[in-house]
Amino acid sequence: MIEINLLPIREERRKADLQQQGLLLLATLIGSVLLAGGYHAVLLSSVSSAESGTQQLQRQIDAFGPQLAQVEEFRTAKAEIEKKLAVIDTLDRSRSGPVHVLDELATHTPDRVWLTKLETGKRGVGIEGFSLDNELVALFLTALGESPYFRDVELETTELLERDGLKLNEFRLRARLSTEIAADDAEDITSAGVGG
Repeated sequence: MIEINLLPIREERRKADLQQQGLLLLATLIGSVLLAGGYHAVLLSSVSSAESGTQQLQRQIDAFGPQLAQVEEFRTAKAEIEKKLAVIDTLDRSRSGPVHVLDELATHTPDRVWLTKLETGKRGVGIEGFSLDNELVALFLTALGESPYFRDVELETTELLERDGLKLNEFRLRARLSTEIAADDAEDITSAGVGG
């Protein structure tokens, strides 16, 4: 029988397999490094592009900085002008208010009723005066209640007095203004002999 020694062939085959596996491992390692390097380069390029875009946007924002400041100045000036116009509008409306109130009082005051005091305040309008009888006071209250400038007209007091030999009814009434006159801004007005 012939004996063949197969050990050297197996040894060579094992060395060849080891070399092939080493080359495959080396190729995989080189491929992984190249792939990671390529991905890293792409990321660096993307970051660089984003940074340059950010710098460009910042330059544009800086270029528009003076215009933005000017717009803010215009907005502030516009707000101040709107406040001033609102004050002027309020003053204009309240300027004609007292005139209309006094005109309504003069128009609705019956004959033989004399108003001695008119005051405005937070609680509304207070009116004091004299009349020849209670019926005239009731007529006056009704007329004021129908006026568009007065509401919630109420008689507070009435008292019979004698003055210069005449028996007069002294009355006091209170009402609220329906106009846009602010009660805080209105001044006390004293008027004698309004109506007749």
